[in-house]
Amino acid sequence: MESDEYVKLADVEDRMWYFRSLHRRMYEAVQRGLNGAPSARVLDAGCGTGGFLQRLKTWQPEWQLIGLDLSPLACDFARRRGLVVDQGSVTALPFAEGEFDAIVCGDVLYHILEHVEALREFRRCLRPGGVLVLNLPAYRWLWSYHDDRVHSKHRFTRGEVLRLLRSAGLTPTFSTYWNTLPFPLVVLRRKVFPPRTAESDVKLYSPPVEAVFNSAMALEQAWNRLGGVLPFGTSVFAVARNE
Repeated sequence: MESDEYVKLADVEDRMWYFRSLHRRMYEAVQRGLNGAPSARVLDAGCGTGGFLQRLKTWQPEWQLIGLDLSPLACDFARRRGLVVDQGSVTALPFAEGEFDAIVCGDVLYHILEHVEALREFRRCLRPGGVLVLNLPAYRWLWSYHDDRVHSKHRFTRGEVLRLLRSAGLTPTFSTYWNTLPFPLVVLRRKVFPPRTAESDVKLYSPPVEAVFNSAMALEQAWNRLGGVLPFGTSVFAVARNE
């Protein structure tokens, strides 16, 4: 991504509705996958500026948390939070086989084309029975100024993500689209009324707007907690196990 996008991310990641929802969603998936284990070793592969790890550190202070990111700037932001972060690529993880109980990878694999290679690395570094949690942007047709700004290389369908997981030797246990309720607004902004300035959609909105989106995401997550699957959305969320 552009350097200023990391600066924006570091500024809004702890407050913007999208990241609040994504982080809660990833955390709950890891917690369920580990059956509420009091201790775990967890990797955030592509941790960016460290927002998810910071929240995880608060929610689960007993877990051992490690971040990894390719960007020196992102690593620097994350380390300023007091997090343990290595610089490296998701296609060549600098970790031993079976080192982690869980790996999360939120909005990272769309920056590369070597998707199966990265997933195989995740599998290698997961212990038997370990959990992988993925989030990815949905639909090639939704490509927009946002993707250009954050250097996207690919957008995914749910079926494609499931095929990639299986081809890497991982067993999917849950998958869904999400960000469904705001979907029409996103389509209008990105495809019909794009902004004049070529900036990403990573930004903090007014408190009323943030509150509305937070409520919408709470409804979606409540449905997913019951095992419900959403038929479309701007993101694909998937959980898999290293059997």
